[in-house]
Amino acid sequence: MAGDGEEALAAFVALHGAALRASRVPTRYWESLSRKLRGEVFDAGDYFGIMQVEEVDEEEEVDEEMEEQLKKKPNPGNGPCFKVIVTNENGLQASNPDSVFLIDHAWTYRVEHARQQLRRVPGLLHRMANLMGIAFHGEVPDEGSIEQVLQEMWKYNQTYQLSQGTAEEKVPVWYIMDEFGSRIQHSDQPSFATAPLFYMPQQIAYTVLWPLRDLETGDEVTRDYAYGETDRLIRKCVLLPWVPAEVLDVSCFTPEPPDEHYQAILAENKEKLPVVINPPVYAKDKVFKVFTDIQQVLNNLTHPRFVFTDNEGEADILYNFSHFKDYRKLSEERPEVMVNQFPCENLLTVKDCLASIARRAGGPDGPRWLPRTFNLQTELPQFISYFQQRDRRGEDNHWICKPWNLARSLDTHITNNLNNIIRHRESSPKVVCKYIEEPVLFEREDVGLVKFDVRYVVLLRSARPLQLYSYDVFWLRFSNRAFSLDDLDDYEKHFTVMNYAPGVTLKQVHCEDFIPLFEKQYPEYPWTTVQASIFKAFAELFQVASSKPAPLGICDYPSSRAIYAIDLMLKWDTSRDGKRIMQPQILEVNFNPDCDRACQYHPTFFNDVFSTLFLDETDNCHVTRIV
Repeated sequence: MAGDGEEALAAFVALHGAALRASRVPTRYWESLSRKLRGEVFDAGDYFGIMQVEEVDEEEEVDEEMEEQLKKKPNPGNGPCFKVIVTNENGLQASNPDSVFLIDHAWTYRVEHARQQLRRVPGLLHRMANLMGIAFHGEVPDEGSIEQVLQEMWKYNQTYQLSQGTAEEKVPVWYIMDEFGSRIQHSDQPSFATAPLFYMPQQIAYTVLWPLRDLETGDEVTRDYAYGETDRLIRKCVLLPWVPAEVLDVSCFTPEPPDEHYQAILAENKEKLPVVINPPVYAKDKVFKVFTDIQQVLNNLTHPRFVFTDNEGEADILYNFSHFKDYRKLSEERPEVMVNQFPCENLLTVKDCLASIARRAGGPDGPRWLPRTFNLQTELPQFISYFQQRDRRGEDNHWICKPWNLARSLDTHITNNLNNIIRHRESSPKVVCKYIEEPVLFEREDVGLVKFDVRYVVLLRSARPLQLYSYDVFWLRFSNRAFSLDDLDDYEKHFTVMNYAPGVTLKQVHCEDFIPLFEKQYPEYPWTTVQASIFKAFAELFQVASSKPAPLGICDYPSSRAIYAIDLMLKWDTSRDGKRIMQPQILEVNFNPDCDRACQYHPTFFNDVFSTLFLDETDNCHVTRIV
């Protein structure tokens, strides 16, 4: 039998050891944890009890010490206060290898499905309302109670992410522990630690609870809600959902990060910068051999001066879908070979970097063409200060949380709930951008006034001197429901990316048809004027992106060329002379965009792109020079 136990433990450690080490679960508990997981042993009830704490009536006299304690109490929710205490008559010894416990999860979900589940899953709303101290009477879920749960849940939520699977499967999962786990209170000197563990054999997540010291009967079970955070100001910010405080004394200015920040990004990306080379010169009639793994290029590039090769070693042009890393080797061994990427272009294509370099154009607030953006990992206090100042002035406070590096609106959330934004910081690295509360809308006959965004494809021929072109066709995406600043989790009202959502209408309008419709709706705003302001924003963005040497800016490697897709919206703004204007808002810059629609409707698309980028020939190409 002992052999079986050792075998089971070895198998358990092989599967879960890395996660347990990362969560700092002491090894002395692993065997017992393995056994309890296999047998689904939930024995916390033998050691702990939930105790209701009476709220002290304001009329009653309270000594100062007790008043301080009550002020500090971060009990989530509005209902009665609870705490968890050790009830076992022998107390609990941290050295005992069995002193590890499983907490079940009452609700596991992804944020975008939360409202739907509260409406549809029998008993879920009732259980959550009870757990959060929200009054809910009756059997049928009502929108008021659902809304309260969606607001309050950020005081109870915990999160984990799966490390494998598709982009959709890697979107963070949120969960709420059962009544026992949810009533463990916060303390800066916690008596216990917790960590989520995804148990592979059952494909279920539990929370693991273990003591940090010996406890006696009657001692309280607490955990640190800001576990691992040592900076005092950041702790204060992270604990705001439970311990309300103002951070108005913190400046909300966000200057550009120091040079070391960009050096660290370069190291993390494992990109090797090229050596200095002379710009290669090619024969006027040279036919270039292209090595590519992009099917759209293979299917659509028919220009006579380009031929495909399967041999990377003989290629003149490397047109890769994945990120190229070793520019040093390429520049030393084959400086004449052109590549469809620039070293350090992630400064444009990763959202936190884009916001950082954009501050070169507009100071700490950023330029007018970029929504006000904060990096939640490094600028949380500044963001909270800005949010609270806007709140105090009665200004709109809708924000959109976006992962640094995911596309297609995955794990992207709109909210005016500060707790929600603070907690999202725990799931994956995110920026928070001011949500455009007054977008320029487009009248859809079938729907009404909807949001739309515009995608331009830009071609970067050279970083220094800057040579930037725009493809003459742009693409439009529309929301499916009339816009209003409510129902913030209604995807088809607030988002425009519909081509990945199953069973959702995809409205397509070609730009040639769009322009007259737009000008009919907005006769005082000819598209040529709007596009001029868009191109001005693009020019400024690429000027600041290439204004400093790598890794502080895009590297001016003479053999680099690139194509990017820039997504933008228009918002109503006021010019310095008081006129109402349409202000472009750059949302993101995409590396190696999907050009399927471009090829479908414009068969010469890749011929134009290759001719502009690699031959320096733009005659008869559908491109406009921006810089």
